[in-house]
Amino acid sequence: MSEPAQDNDLKDLFENAPCGYLSLGPNGRVVKANKTLGGWLGRDPASVLDKPFYDLLPIAGRMYFETHLKPQLAMQGFFNEVALELIQASGERLPVIANGLERRDAEGQAQFTRITLFVAVERRRYERNLLAAQVQAESTGEQIRSRLEEEQETSQLREQFIAVLGHDLRNPLAAIMGAARLLRREPLSDKGAHILSLMNDSVTRMSGLVDNVLDFARGRLGGGLTLSRDAVAPLGPVLEQVVAELRAGPSGQTIETHFDLVEPIDCDRSRIGQLVSNLLGNAIIHGAPDQPVRVYATNVGGRLEISVANGGEPIAEAARQRLFQPFFRGEVRPSQQGLGLGLHIASEIAKAHGGQIVVTSDAEETRFTFTMPLPGHAA
Repeated sequence: MSEPAQDNDLKDLFENAPCGYLSLGPNGRVVKANKTLGGWLGRDPASVLDKPFYDLLPIAGRMYFETHLKPQLAMQGFFNEVALELIQASGERLPVIANGLERRDAEGQAQFTRITLFVAVERRRYERNLLAAQVQAESTGEQIRSRLEEEQETSQLREQFIAVLGHDLRNPLAAIMGAARLLRREPLSDKGAHILSLMNDSVTRMSGLVDNVLDFARGRLGGGLTLSRDAVAPLGPVLEQVVAELRAGPSGQTIETHFDLVEPIDCDRSRIGQLVSNLLGNAIIHGAPDQPVRVYATNVGGRLEISVANGGEPIAEAARQRLFQPFFRGEVRPSQQGLGLGLHIASEIAKAHGGQIVVTSDAEETRFTFTMPLPGHAA
């Protein structure tokens, strides 16, 4: 076979393979997709290029990809036979089985990830029918249940789900972080120190994801966010600590603070610190790197007001309407990471305090402002 003919054959094999095929860049965005996948999705393959892979997945799939598949690729370089669902152009979901393989350079840096997808409609139908038959057999003679029993079972499932998030995910992260601290005391090469720093950054980011998902689960499945209000302890040191932690981060972003807090303030200091951390982290990610991020806090006039401002491109009006929705991630930077829960959690903390967060954005600055009435003052 001549070289041109061979090239055409390979191209045809890629485009019309009996499986969907796509490649992701190091930032998780699609750089190549074949016609087979486009046909399944009802889209032109070119329409998915340069889009994050998670855009093709429903919310549950996005969470699973961020919390399981990405760490698995980072640790072992592949995943096999993972059940996912793709969102078609019509809005319907297509069950698939996915296999992924990450290619790295000589220094161990990710170059791209190849993913193959196989339609699993019949397999899922068979599994559902098999499960339905099993449930039908097991439920014979047990279909009469009281409303109280159903509520108790649902409550137990909620408690178990939140317990899994709070215990089974936090403890391994704490163990990894503790081991990393011990390793810092050992003599390491420059490469070892760099890898250890990357591990620490990954654990810190994953810990933040777990915290956000846990709060989201409490808000949706439990009784809402819990507050531990304290009218005695000062709020200023908490805000200073949050700023100090983010100043020490890898971004190197300049953070200016202007605090004018007259104590005491009756609030949950830990939750307010979490709110400011989420707003400040968002400003660092999306703000112009050559302009400082500014944090203001005051509690004069019978209310607490905290604002975080950054320079850079303004937020589009359409995006502004959805900023506080869970799992919404703006497209300001293609390298952004996370589940899109930070602003949602911040908004829920504000509501739990009887306050709100508003956002203004123009060519000069983008500013998120949290306000809450102070107890004992007129609204």
